[in-house]
Amino acid sequence: MSVQFGRWNFDGRPADREYLAKAEGMLAPYGPDGGATYIKDSVGILFRAFHTTKESRSEAQPHVSPSGAVLTWDGRLDNRAELIHELRDILTHGSTDVSIAAAAYERWGTGSFAKLLGDWAVSIWNPKDRSLILAKDPIGTRHLYYSFDNDQVTWGTILDPLVLLAGKSFKLEEEYIAGWLSFFPATQLTPYVGIHSVPPSASILIWEGKHTIGKYWDFDPSKRIRYRTDGEYEEHFRSVFAESVQRRLRSDSPILAELSGGMDSSSIVCMADTIIGRGSAEIPRLDTVSYYDDSEPNWNERPYFTKVEEKRGRIGCHIDVGNRERANVESSGSRFAATPGSDRGTRPQEAVKRFVDCMTSHGNRVILSGIAGDEVTGGVPTPAPELEDLLARFRLRVLTHQLKAWALYKRKPWFHLLFDAARGFCPPSLLGVQKHKRPAPWLNPDFVKRNRAALMGYETRLKLFGPLPSFQENLGTLDVLRRQLECSALALDLPYEKRYPYLDRALLEFTYAIPREQLVRPGQRRSLIRRALAGIVPDELLNRQRKAYVVRAPITAISADSATLLEMSRHLASSSLGIVRGDAFCEALQKTRQGLGVSIVPLLRTLCIEFWLRNLGAWGFAQTRGGNQDDPRKLSAATTLSAEKT
Repeated sequence: MSVQFGRWNFDGRPADREYLAKAEGMLAPYGPDGGATYIKDSVGILFRAFHTTKESRSEAQPHVSPSGAVLTWDGRLDNRAELIHELRDILTHGSTDVSIAAAAYERWGTGSFAKLLGDWAVSIWNPKDRSLILAKDPIGTRHLYYSFDNDQVTWGTILDPLVLLAGKSFKLEEEYIAGWLSFFPATQLTPYVGIHSVPPSASILIWEGKHTIGKYWDFDPSKRIRYRTDGEYEEHFRSVFAESVQRRLRSDSPILAELSGGMDSSSIVCMADTIIGRGSAEIPRLDTVSYYDDSEPNWNERPYFTKVEEKRGRIGCHIDVGNRERANVESSGSRFAATPGSDRGTRPQEAVKRFVDCMTSHGNRVILSGIAGDEVTGGVPTPAPELEDLLARFRLRVLTHQLKAWALYKRKPWFHLLFDAARGFCPPSLLGVQKHKRPAPWLNPDFVKRNRAALMGYETRLKLFGPLPSFQENLGTLDVLRRQLECSALALDLPYEKRYPYLDRALLEFTYAIPREQLVRPGQRRSLIRRALAGIVPDELLNRQRKAYVVRAPITAISADSATLLEMSRHLASSSLGIVRGDAFCEALQKTRQGLGVSIVPLLRTLCIEFWLRNLGAWGFAQTRGGNQDDPRKLSAATTLSAEKT
């Protein structure tokens, strides 16, 4: 995952070489394979390379096109062959991904973005009309930030230089923090007011103090795929899933796949082995890494991931995550944490070391992740989307039949299921907020009131007319996944590129276009993937009811550190900023220690925000004006980040 950075002075001031050198120093650990700089007049652009394919080793970036446009590209093109064929008059089989993207832009302008399949982020400086274009792929697996005012625009893959070298102060973005405490912030937000993120499937045109944002592509709600038999759906799924995995196997170094005991990662590994076995993959070798915790009674994954290892005849790297260090409450601030969760000092260091050793010893640069498998293939066995479709299309006879079938399976009255389906069309204010979506009780009421939309995951009601409700639900789920990816910090201990087979555009288009009952049926959770991958994935995995989740270990860790955490709760940075009520949070910690059923995820996220704020304080950036849990102040007014300590 290569990185980029640039600054354009609107007033014509020459690019500051010393400033660019400082920025390059911050980018270098993420791009260890060298780089180059483009400086001309008022524009300076940096690129640092991290090679994962043989073509990337031939790239020269920043790339200057025949028209003079300057591109910096971080990405992987999955439809190289098709684009090379369309542009065969100027491209060859060995053309690099950046040269293909540049040729496509020369031919079709911003219309080319919809044609670029894969994971990517691109910046394009046009000296002729003095404009800058920033764009990301429809899923948003890459980071690209920007900050602009009347004097200049600065953009880049990493937040650190945008914050630390800005020469000005930033206020904290309260909505971002609220989103992080719930279902993740909106994709265009960063923790800092004035610094923005390029949204997925969007391009931004910037010219001398002005900008416009436009969406260049979206999923087609009218697309339908209908077959006569289950077998045809299964064959089609196998085809698009295999293609998705194969696209992400393009690498000139061994790839490391996460292998848990669940169906998502196991399906990826088994399908990858099938593809490699028939000689259809550009990859030297596929390795696996599995995590386990023998002290966790609800997370016994060994019997399942070892079944996959037996099938493939290779034992992967096993990492014990049960030995958790005590919480690093008072962050040393040795490394600036630009976003919550990016401070490695709060992570289990032994597990991190084992992971780094695993990648280093195998020469891995790419990781395959099973994220989104549950969401894409019907991992949540709810009939709501199917029943919502039947309600919206007034197919009452089929609705009655399916209500009976699901009521028997769920052992719930049919009218409860009907109510659950109907409530999606009603405003949340009419029926109230469902328990699992309610803000944590220790959050400050004023903070909750100001940020209710973010704390509830930007929930919207379903439209009765228009796209099918299941399609609307799919886009809502995808939006949550996009927000989750946007919050993922890049690895610095050992750079690597993460790839997500379940977030392939063609795979998503397929699952969004087929009938919902193909994915989930009464008594057949994840019905389609189980049927389609029979004989490819071990039966023990396919027949597993549901993967377990870690519950005990975080509670045990909090209990072990209860004295330190309780003392910390009396002097919370998040309390002084009006986010958390210290007394209520202290009560939640005590209940957790006593095993009284506090929601563990919101608690851990609140701790993560607290550690992050303390990291900012250790760096001398977080400043508060008065304020306590009884006198909350809005963050945008109460807190600023000083950019003097660089």
